[in-house]
Amino acid sequence: RLWANAALFRARMADAGFVLAGKDHAIIPVMLGDARVAAQMADALLRRGVYVIGFSFPVVPRDRARIRVQLSAAHEPEHVNHAVDAFIEVGRELGVI
Repeated sequence: RLWANAALFRARMADAGFVLAGKDHAIIPVMLGDARVAAQMADALLRRGVYVIGFSFPVVPRDRARIRVQLSAAHEPEHVNHAVDAFIEVGRELGVI
């Protein structure tokens, strides 16, 4: 189920217009570039029940800020869809997509 969850998340996020890094992994970086946007998005997602971590300089290179999403086999497809729906909502609010 882990790989099915990762595939579902990647497909829906890419279709929505998000830039994702890496592949073939259940830890999926959502690339945002701007550190402030990454922090705002992580906070807004938490308010919607989605716990993710924003990473920015000096943890990652400058202007390569991202949100790290870590999927699990314990997640049901409904959980993954809820997370993607929240990303889309917040992404539109912040002008990311």
